[in-house]
Amino acid sequence: MKKELHVISTGKQSEEELIDILYSIYPYITAFHIREKEKTARELSALITNLLEIGVPQSKLVVNDRVDVAECFGTRGVQLPYHGLDVKHVKRSFPKLTIGCSVHSMEEAHYAEKTGAHYLLYGHVFPTTSKEGKIPQGLTGLKKITRSISLPVIAIGGIQPKNVRDVIQAGAAGIAVMSGILESDSPLEAVKEYQQHLEVCQ
Repeated sequence: MKKELHVISTGKQSEEELIDILYSIYPYITAFHIREKEKTARELSALITNLLEIGVPQSKLVVNDRVDVAECFGTRGVQLPYHGLDVKHVKRSFPKLTIGCSVHSMEEAHYAEKTGAHYLLYGHVFPTTSKEGKIPQGLTGLKKITRSISLPVIAIGGIQPKNVRDVIQAGAAGIAVMSGILESDSPLEAVKEYQQHLEVCQ
């Protein structure tokens, strides 16, 4: 099965930068998660409208947290933070929406599975500047999750091209990357490098 590559916005790029980057990389990725916590629903709507107008397909856009925006635009789905809306409530109200849930422990993963999530975003696997001071879950933690959960698990956190194979061998269905792509000198070259490593693991 083809391994997935998700890219998650960092909130550090301007809208113009984000649009330029996504225009160049979207053919090479599985999904782009719009995780812009400071933006209002109106601002998110404007960003998605602009992305659709340049040809980025709805099927590659995931909206973080904002179920209303995801539903309005018919995006690939919504990514729920664990502290956000409960999966079961979203599933009941929006039965056609694909729901990803961010989890950080076995307990959270089992709850997300039980309440109807379609896939999990699990991490952080390796040390990362976005989680400074917090102990990473490591490959051992990832392996425990993938072996006890039937849902696809997308691994996130400090993943570099050099450790993609280890992450996939630990059972992940794919990887999610933030700064490793969006803050690289060439996001397009970075995406291609990650994809090359994923293709070896198919």
